[in-house]
Amino acid sequence: MAAGANAIVESGHGSSSSGSPVAGSEPAPGSAAPQEPAKPAYPPAAGLPTQLHESGVRFDFNMGARVLLPPVESGSWRVVLRDLDTGNILFDATSQGAFVASTKHFYVRFAVDVWRIDSAGAATQVLAHEFDCRGREVLIQFPIGTLGDTVGWFPYAAAFAEKHGARVTCAMSNLLIPLFRDAYPHIRFVTHEQEIEQKLPEASYATYYLGLFFDDAENIWQPTDFRHVGLHRTAGYILGVDPTETPPRLGIPDEDRPIAEPYVVIAVQSSSACKKWNNPHGWREVIGILKARGYRVVCIDQKAEHGSGLVWTHIPNGAEDETGDRPLAERVRWLRHAAFFIGVSSGLSWLAWAAGTPVVMISGFTHPNNEFHSPFRIINWHACNSCWNDVRLRFDHKDYMWCPRHAGTDRQFECTRLITAAQVIQVIDRIPGVRPASTGPVAENASRLL
Repeated sequence: MAAGANAIVESGHGSSSSGSPVAGSEPAPGSAAPQEPAKPAYPPAAGLPTQLHESGVRFDFNMGARVLLPPVESGSWRVVLRDLDTGNILFDATSQGAFVASTKHFYVRFAVDVWRIDSAGAATQVLAHEFDCRGREVLIQFPIGTLGDTVGWFPYAAAFAEKHGARVTCAMSNLLIPLFRDAYPHIRFVTHEQEIEQKLPEASYATYYLGLFFDDAENIWQPTDFRHVGLHRTAGYILGVDPTETPPRLGIPDEDRPIAEPYVVIAVQSSSACKKWNNPHGWREVIGILKARGYRVVCIDQKAEHGSGLVWTHIPNGAEDETGDRPLAERVRWLRHAAFFIGVSSGLSWLAWAAGTPVVMISGFTHPNNEFHSPFRIINWHACNSCWNDVRLRFDHKDYMWCPRHAGTDRQFECTRLITAAQVIQVIDRIPGVRPASTGPVAENASRLL
């Protein structure tokens, strides 16, 4: 019998009833929302288990443990799924032919045991397989349309390859592959289209899916809700590796400074209003103070203007415009030589972290544990905060004005409205090597210089 709801069984030769996940297409803070949320976020797993045993039994670990028992006219099969690390029997049942699949699709060190039972009731074990992906093909799926997610998750995919000695393939956006490819030559990188063309699902021993699974109440795709453990660390839990954060290596050659003068890089845009710095004076005042200290301030957002309806965010007055559809390598160049970066909980903040730039992150809708650690992370605890990490609340990426606790009131977006320029400057002053404030009327009137 099954131990709780730890497996599903289908009679005959049908493939697993679980299709590709759709929850993984949820955008992370600062990521682009998918056009059609119901569309699967990843190519489907192979229709049949990819490992064929001499007994005729097929099995694999694509979308959890999967076992296909061919039909028999007499006698039956007995199949057992075990978790080798916990010692639990997850499933134990007999059948004359069925498709068995675990309900858990994240990493588990499964054991698959199959016996052939003859008509007299005598059982002979025909398959005893313990998960071991050393030297085998493993596919790790990343959703398309996200920058920060992939930057945060990729180190855990690399850790999986190192831990298990597997031949790991990472499927992700072709825009992001150049960030990592040269720094991780032992990992193969493909797009989802290449994955399908090369029939990689049919060749994979195991497949894992990285994503933000908002509606995974039964913890099918993730062992713990990502809102508890952080946006990036959830990948460590899904892949069964140490969830301690570490930035990825970037395979982008270091180039000369883009400008000779000292400069600061900023990014003000994000996919929802709650993710932006909603203090109406904040960017203008901070930029004025930085310019008074002798810094050039450069904006590297993709878009100079972004918003919805009547609410739009424009490149701040006084910032130099380096926005546009440019390669991520160009953004990395600007980031590497900057004195520091100021941004919100968006993909460019994660890219700055990976580039080794001091990151001043302004965010109130996320808890600081949601993102990578920065000693210059800014939040105002006097205001409403951390709604994104409240498991009682469901983020609605279709609602640009999402503010689940105070929408339509004078407290809407207070989480960042109440973060002042003064608070930001105080944090900037803690960055080693930052230019000190001037004295006299220049400093006092810096916010009005523009």
